[in-house]
Amino acid sequence: MTISSREDLIAALQQDSEEFQEAVAQLPVEAFERGVYEQGWNARQLLAHIAAIEWTYPRLIARAERRAGGEDVPQGGGAGFDMDAYNAKQVARRDDQPVEQLLTEFRRNRAETIDAIRAADDELLQQPTRSAGGVEGTLLDVLEGVAVGHVREHVGDLLRGARSE
Repeated sequence: MTISSREDLIAALQQDSEEFQEAVAQLPVEAFERGVYEQGWNARQLLAHIAAIEWTYPRLIARAERRAGGEDVPQGGGAGFDMDAYNAKQVARRDDQPVEQLLTEFRRNRAETIDAIRAADDELLQQPTRSAGGVEGTLLDVLEGVAVGHVREHVGDLLRGARSE
């Protein structure tokens, strides 16, 4: 699927959200405590990562909007930013949260992402930007990569990890 419009992106985000929640529902209870990801994260920690990172996408849009309005707002992924440390910190903050609470956080944050995309004008979605992880392109392309592609990759990680044992 090539995403070339706001409507395509919103449809992909909605589909992605459903697929992610279905993947989580398929996992056996024991998978939530078994390693499924390269950093040694178990499925619950990977879910925490996905729930945590989702809140950053409306912020990415807001920062792009401020830059388009003439403000000197730095791009993401600047010197000194340690993505692995940031991710580890966000996962650790959610260490005691049960799966359902993490899913609720993901749903809420995904809805806010979709609302922010709906509110963005078409010109803004074509503005060049860079995510905190260093993904560069138009805002539309960056959102496709980080909010759609990133979650889809982790759905694969969850399902592979669950099948590995």
